[in-house]
Amino acid sequence: MADKVIVVDDEVSIATLLKFNLEQAGFEVETAHDGKTGLELAEKKDAVLIVLDLMLPEMDGLEVCKRLRQQKVNTPILMLTAKDDEFDKVLGLELGADDYLTKPFSPREVVARVKAILRRSAPQESAIEEDVIQIGDVKIVASNYEVFKQGERLELTPKEFELLAYLAKNKGRVLTRDQLLSAIWNYDFVGDTRIVDVHISHLREKIEPVTKKPTYIKTIRGLGYKMEEPTPE
Repeated sequence: MADKVIVVDDEVSIATLLKFNLEQAGFEVETAHDGKTGLELAEKKDAVLIVLDLMLPEMDGLEVCKRLRQQKVNTPILMLTAKDDEFDKVLGLELGADDYLTKPFSPREVVARVKAILRRSAPQESAIEEDVIQIGDVKIVASNYEVFKQGERLELTPKEFELLAYLAKNKGRVLTRDQLLSAIWNYDFVGDTRIVDVHISHLREKIEPVTKKPTYIKTIRGLGYKMEEPTPE
């Protein structure tokens, strides 16, 4: 059975075009033309990815994304926006989208981006040599795509997991934002390193203790980030 992709776009012509091209690439595609219907489809958790337009009737894409993440639906989301607006892009990422494309775009570009997201979301033996990585009280189980903090399982999106695992594998090494973009997103993000900062912020909210300074993921001013064993204060 082919993997299912949900396309949510109120422009029927765009949704139809994306459906055709994704089906040609081997995906099963289900479409919706408003946010409410798109949310209902995504809540079934039977899709591998959601292509979600920002401007939608009934409920906009940002609200759909927010509600899905609140419900612990971690299906990767590729957000589409007609606005070349940094605020919209960053807000979408902060609400849990994995990636975005600005209209106009070619259908081939969408298909390529979908494949790239799924490639990075799928467990890969070569991506992490160790099956289990333990740093402080954070345990990463690569084969199951699971992270535990003090024995409690954390809910991470696929991109958050990939980023955390990569930082953990390179513990103690300073990684620039561009290095992280290349390793985790695996394509040219046109130097838009804010996506890294947003995902680092999400990870810190989930794995860091409530302290003034991060203890696991350290910011190296002017360079990037590195992950370290926490030191007792």
